[in-house]
Amino acid sequence: MKCVDDFRLKFGKGEYVPIVIGGMGVDISTADLSLEAARLGGIGHISDAMVPTVSDRRYDTKYVRDKLKQYKYNVANTDKSEVQFDLALLAEATETHVRRTMERKRGDGLIFINCMEKLTMNGPKDTLRVRLRSALDAGIDGITLAAGLHLGSFALIEDHPRFRDAKLGIIVSSLRALQLFLRKSARTERLPDYVVVEGPLAGGHLGFGLDWAQYDLHAIVAEIRAWLAAEQLDIPLIPAGGIFTGSDAVSFLDQGAAAVQVATRFTVAHECGLPPEVQQEYFKASEEDIEVNSISPTGYPMRMLKSSPAIGSGIRPNCEAYGYLLDANGNCAYINAYNRELALHPDEKRLRVMEKTCLCTHMRNFDCWTCGHYTYRLKDTTRRREDGSYQLLSAEHIFHDYQFSKDNKIALPAAE
Repeated sequence: MKCVDDFRLKFGKGEYVPIVIGGMGVDISTADLSLEAARLGGIGHISDAMVPTVSDRRYDTKYVRDKLKQYKYNVANTDKSEVQFDLALLAEATETHVRRTMERKRGDGLIFINCMEKLTMNGPKDTLRVRLRSALDAGIDGITLAAGLHLGSFALIEDHPRFRDAKLGIIVSSLRALQLFLRKSARTERLPDYVVVEGPLAGGHLGFGLDWAQYDLHAIVAEIRAWLAAEQLDIPLIPAGGIFTGSDAVSFLDQGAAAVQVATRFTVAHECGLPPEVQQEYFKASEEDIEVNSISPTGYPMRMLKSSPAIGSGIRPNCEAYGYLLDANGNCAYINAYNRELALHPDEKRLRVMEKTCLCTHMRNFDCWTCGHYTYRLKDTTRRREDGSYQLLSAEHIFHDYQFSKDNKIALPAAE
C-alpha cells in the first residue's frame, strides 16, 4: 500500500514532498506555518491578503493607523472613492512580509505567496501589480494566483527579471477557467508552472455557485488532465479541497497528480494564526455547523462556521483603515447593504446586516470563521482533554501524518 512519501513533486531539477499547505488569509497561514512546510521538504504558502494589516501585527509597522489618520475626515461619508492605498507603502508592506519570511527559511522546500485578484483595494490593476512585483522583488519562491480569473496578471509582471525564474501558478475550479487563463496569457509566452485544481469541498471562497455539491474534484481533475494531454501541455496539477488523509492524497497522486494542496487540518496547528479559542470552535464543530453562504462582498460563495461572529454583524464600514475590497469606484457590497439597513433602522444602536459582511474587519479580527467541508472531522485528529477542550497539534505532526499514513488512518499526537 502506497503513502504520499512514495511520490515526489518535480520542478525542474528540484524534488519535493508533494504536500502544499494552502495560503489561508488573513495571516491564518502564517510565516511560521509556511516555514515548517519548507523545512520538511514540502511547499508552504503565506498570503498577501490585507498584507499591510499583517505587517502591522507581525512587524510593528503602522500602515493601518496612518491610513486611518489620513482619511479620518471621510469616516461618516458613504462615498469611499477617495480612500486610496499608497502604492509605495503597499510595496513596502509586501516586501517586509515576504523578505522577513524568506530570511528565516530553512530546509529544501519552497515558500509561495497566495495572491487574491479579488482584493481590489480601490485600484484593482495597480495594487495587484504592486503586490505581485514586490513579492518577486523580495525573493518569494513562487506565486499562486487565487480568487479570480487573473486574465491579465501575467502581463503585469512579464517584464520583471524573475518572471521566468519564479514558480507561477493559478487556482482554478474548472477546465473553462484554465482555458480562459491560458488563452489570455498566451502573449507572454509563459505557461504556469503548476495549476491548483480546487474542488467544492475547499474552505473559504469557492469557485462554484451554491450548487457546489453537484461537483466532484476527481472528475474535474480528470477532465483537465485529459484536455492538457490532448493539447500536449505538460503542466503539473495539484488537487485541493477535501483531502483530509494521506490516503485521500494518494488517490490523486496515483492518478497522476503532481502534489496535493491541503489546509483544513493545519487550522488547528500551533503554528496557525488562528487564536486558540477560535481553534477550539473548529474542533467542536459538527457537520451541521458548517454552511456555504453568499455573505462575502467578493461575490463568491464562502464556506464557514454558522456560529461565526461575522454573520449578521452590522458594524460600520471601516474602509478608511482597511478598504481592501473597494472596487475601482470605491464601492463594496457590504457598504451598500449596511447603508440600506441604516436607512431602514436609523435609531437602532446595533444593526444586523444579514445580506453581506464586512470581510476586511472580520477577517482582521478572526471573526470570519471560514473553513473546509471536513472541519467537523478535526476532533478525530487529536486528543480531548479532561476539561473538554482539544489538544492542538504541531504542523510537523500533521505534515508527517499526511506524508506517511496509510489505509485512511490518522495518527493522534502524543498526550500532553
